[in-house]
Amino acid sequence: MAKKLKVTIDRDECISDMACVSLCPDVFEMSEEDGKSQIVEKFRVNGDPSTGLVPAELEECVKSAAEACPVSIIHVEEVEE
Repeated sequence: MAKKLKVTIDRDECISDMACVSLCPDVFEMSEEDGKSQIVEKFRVNGDPSTGLVPAELEECVKSAAEACPVSIIHVEEVEE
């Protein structure tokens, strides 16, 4: 089983600081529709822009983005797939 990371964003609370996009553009992007952070399409779970499954090799950048978020709305947990 490969370790993956489940990444969730409380998009309602996003202040569009872009710290996550700056630190981890492989996983995070800004929505053109509402200007808030979202998971890039290739990692989304069921097309949900607030939830993603990310490969373990991106762990460092995802965790850096979560720690840098000024409103602490990015959550990362390890899952087995």
